[in-house]
Amino acid sequence: MPTTTSSQPPNAPLRYKRIVLKLSGEALKNPDNGNPIDTGILSRLATELNELLGLGAQVAIVVGGGNIFRGLAGAQNNGTDRTTGDNMGMLATVINGLAIMDCLEKHGIAARVQTAIPMEKIAEPFIQRRAVRHLEKGRAVIFVAGTGNPYCTTDYAAALRANEIQADAIFKATKVDGVYDRDPFKHPDARRYETLGYAEALEKRLGIMDTEAFALCQTNRMPIVVFSMHEAGIIKRALLGENVGTLVR
Repeated sequence: MPTTTSSQPPNAPLRYKRIVLKLSGEALKNPDNGNPIDTGILSRLATELNELLGLGAQVAIVVGGGNIFRGLAGAQNNGTDRTTGDNMGMLATVINGLAIMDCLEKHGIAARVQTAIPMEKIAEPFIQRRAVRHLEKGRAVIFVAGTGNPYCTTDYAAALRANEIQADAIFKATKVDGVYDRDPFKHPDARRYETLGYAEALEKRLGIMDTEAFALCQTNRMPIVVFSMHEAGIIKRALLGENVGTLVR
């Protein structure tokens, strides 16, 4: 079982006990040297997850593959067939998932990778009940290969898996500290929302997730917490009930 460095008691009240943490592939990339999988970023993630598990949280991760290959970009930029490109992108998520698992295990965290594309020599197949059982035993579960289908984003995979394992929320880590009414990098006066309704977010086309993923969350009333991945300790704060980032519900 994982150890914890948290000062909180193991039975600290959690607003969300079981979460799906959605990470983009770019989140693993070193912004300075371009290394697609940065060991320092992985180590920081492992340290934070160790603390969350010590609080009694159950954490599943859906990771993208954009640090290695993006199917849509490949189709647009170099003429790769879209289906082939999406298959390549799904395989890129497997590489990222294995890297995360390796780092977590080196930090004393039991972890399992479950894939939507059969590859029994390196990862488990996605089986809903097995995933839930891993989480109940205190293991981190990393979902890779999207849904196994082209033309489906990892946002949609996160929404699908969150509903399948009956998560309490999706935690979406981004490069900004929440959802804004316009691009905060281009508009210094952009306003950040603390809370948002699904209908309002869709009406204003705020781009929290792709439309299909967002609709799935809306239909099943799955909360989405959007926050900056660069802010240390923010996942724990959200779990414990602090108002961080933007809550879509």
